[in-house]
Amino acid sequence: MSDQAQKLSGDNNDMNYKNSFWKKNIINLPGRASPRKDNKSASSSGSTSFDDFQESVNDAWEIEAEDEILRLSDVKISKRVAHSAAVNVINNHKASIEEIHKPTNFNSEKQEISSLCKSKESRNAQSKIEFSNSDVDTNKLTKFQTLINGNLLHLEELKKLSWSGVPVEVRPMTWRLLAGYLPTSSERREQALIRKRVDYINLVKKYYDTDKDEVYKDTYRQIHIDIPRMSTPLFQQKTVQEMFERILFIWAIRHPASGYVQGMNDLVTPFYVVFLQEYLSLGVNIETLDVSSIPKEHRDALEADSFWCLSKFLDGIQDNYIFAQLGIQQKVNQLKELIQRIDRTLHDHLMKHGIDYLQFSFRWMNNLLTRELPLRCSIRLWDTYLAESDCFATFQLYVCAAFLLNWRQELLEEKDFQGLMLMLQNLPTQKWTDADISLLVAEAYRLKFTFADAPNHLATKK
Repeated sequence: MSDQAQKLSGDNNDMNYKNSFWKKNIINLPGRASPRKDNKSASSSGSTSFDDFQESVNDAWEIEAEDEILRLSDVKISKRVAHSAAVNVINNHKASIEEIHKPTNFNSEKQEISSLCKSKESRNAQSKIEFSNSDVDTNKLTKFQTLINGNLLHLEELKKLSWSGVPVEVRPMTWRLLAGYLPTSSERREQALIRKRVDYINLVKKYYDTDKDEVYKDTYRQIHIDIPRMSTPLFQQKTVQEMFERILFIWAIRHPASGYVQGMNDLVTPFYVVFLQEYLSLGVNIETLDVSSIPKEHRDALEADSFWCLSKFLDGIQDNYIFAQLGIQQKVNQLKELIQRIDRTLHDHLMKHGIDYLQFSFRWMNNLLTRELPLRCSIRLWDTYLAESDCFATFQLYVCAAFLLNWRQELLEEKDFQGLMLMLQNLPTQKWTDADISLLVAEAYRLKFTFADAPNHLATKK
């Protein structure tokens, strides 16, 4: 049992478990906080009120300037925690993987997670959007190729193998298969791709390349405003922005129950970058890539594939984007109750200083942590998200819980509202790598295994 779980069993006597762990509380949505920690008198005198802080509230999804980012502290990881998390993940997938590859030695996967404890220099080496296969296990790549190239794909086996990360060489095809965009029969895939890409071109001609109906003009205007806010140089290119506008506009008019929601543009980026890689040489730095130099045929295929995979992916979480985004509000409430159960000390610290979970975790849920992580890390995280398939919506709750708990010590050291909000809005993940994401999803799996479907099983009787 972890230190947190031991503390939970000893300190939970005063908790009230009358309310359901999955209760549905509807709370007003505040804007995204953009604090400035420059009032020394306020911080020294204790907590400041939310009313005072509300004056600096900005757009709920807008990225703050880089010079506002605070402390880039090294991530300190316990070998014991890493080993425990790894064992849980391995046991979950061991049976099915053994059926595919009998000689597999699972000690290698334990060592892979344990390697998260290596030196700061090796952990922080990757700081740009780059995709290198130098650290990928050749044996794992062979397993993927064997599965994908088979006449009839065993999708569940592909999910099990993808959960711990997908090699860059096979990631585009793997994502198409995990998203349900392509059939499991290898003989039907080429024709399916051709048909779906033609279908998308026809949708663009029908809805986008004509005069916009009055009912859609507000949707187009909002998309047109949001796209230029994407800060990465790749997404500042006119060619790329036009592709994103078409993808989001067509999706919105095909999903009138939700339509376009601000921040949804972030959910296109992982698919777009992964499928873009398919037309580039390995190791190319996409930050400096001129997308207009890619042949139009390839750009059209890239755009269509991004659209259809986004559509398949959002089908499972569409309630997050309907009116008032009730699905996200429910998940925020679930996160609050989960943290209260896992780490009462951290929860009480946030409550003491007036921190509402909605103020920081709404964006985590809405953008699936794409604003909190470097793009390379978001892509690795989405390997696991896509492998979770229909269980993704639930699993993402535990990813957010593990993400918050990762910063526990730093948050406990903050002693006022402004300091806590400033940190929660600018968590120092700039130097995170795939290793950090592997530990994050392993911890999320451990939490899910411990708490899912058993909300009261750790309650202490008085």
